[in-house]
Amino acid sequence: MKPFLRIFVVVFMSVTAVLMAAPATDPELDAIRQQVAEMRQKLGDKAGLPEVADAYTPIPKDARWLTPEEAQSAFARSHAKLEKLRWWKIGLDPTKTEQALREPAAVVSGCLAAVRAKLDGADRSLALAREAGDFLAWAQAEAGTGVFPFPAVRGGKGAAFVAAERFFARAEREGKLADFVRRGWAFDDTGDGGLQFDNGEAGVAMFELYEATRDEKYLASARRAADWAERRALARNWNYNAFSVHLLAKACAVTGEHRYLVAATRKAIVGVIPGQLTDGPRAGRWLDAHNARPAYHYIMMAALAELAGVLPADDPARPEIVAALLLGLRARNQEILGPGAANKDKTMEALITVKRVFAADAGFLRESRTDEALDALGRLVSAQFRRGAEPLGPRGWGMFLEFAAQRAGPVPAEAARQP
Repeated sequence: MKPFLRIFVVVFMSVTAVLMAAPATDPELDAIRQQVAEMRQKLGDKAGLPEVADAYTPIPKDARWLTPEEAQSAFARSHAKLEKLRWWKIGLDPTKTEQALREPAAVVSGCLAAVRAKLDGADRSLALAREAGDFLAWAQAEAGTGVFPFPAVRGGKGAAFVAAERFFARAEREGKLADFVRRGWAFDDTGDGGLQFDNGEAGVAMFELYEATRDEKYLASARRAADWAERRALARNWNYNAFSVHLLAKACAVTGEHRYLVAATRKAIVGVIPGQLTDGPRAGRWLDAHNARPAYHYIMMAALAELAGVLPADDPARPEIVAALLLGLRARNQEILGPGAANKDKTMEALITVKRVFAADAGFLRESRTDEALDALGRLVSAQFRRGAEPLGPRGWGMFLEFAAQRAGPVPAEAARQP
């Protein structure tokens, strides 16, 4: 192991010990910040450098957005593929399924974006969303703790399944596998935090499904996921905590319950924002190599934006949330306008969320370069679609088409830069 990586692991595990303490108090937050400061000092010029070098896709100079007419029919072209793809069938054996619940969750969200925009085939989109949502609710009930679980697959491929295999193997050696797995679903991650990913994505999707259908069973499912997230201790991985921030902010928006806002704010202030660099050449990124990657960066941007959308204007935490969001958006958005897009799906989801939340704040959109970055990314995916590619996954594609179908026209780069 390289010296700087060894230093990172040691210090990061120290941060873990502090983060796992709950509930947080000011001294605990101070301790986290102190540990992060030490981590940054030891990482030196490696702070904020991704573990995998960014690979950029340039924005075609002559590309233009899909017209509202093109967007109107585009999502329906995905229906046949989604129906062929669907592995999410109630009653399946999760130990033989090498897919996570984040996949049907993305289908639910993408299809519902198409429904909200009244795109072609909206009835079919809603049927697909309901089918995937019913499967998610079944899996949640099978696990029995409120969490949207992870399939207890052995020997699966992909980073998430490889990490899960290590966990299952250790639990099996210790004779504790039954303490974490029920009916083929892993319902406890023993504080690792990894379950927050699928739980957050699926929980938000279920709230969206309730908003679209007003079916109480989806609200009950979404609430169970939010309640589970509210109770979870903070993880050592900043982006894991962000998934719960996003879910809890959405829970507050839908139910109006203040406790969800309190939990989301605490998790953001203590479990997400402290890892962000506030100065230096990579200011706005997260200092550890994993969360410095663009996909995780924009996952955290979307979560903070969703939280900003439900925080009252006079909430004492709002300035810190908005400042972190502004800093993080500028850090990565300006790259889209330079070398190009290093990530498309999570970037699109985050930028559209920011655009929605700050629609009445032209100054924030300008300072964060959100309008310019969204215009550039939209031109890229439009050009790719016209060439016959599928430029985004179901959630990002649905959100993009919803936005494109209602978009009056592009934001000229010159106007976006005006003070």
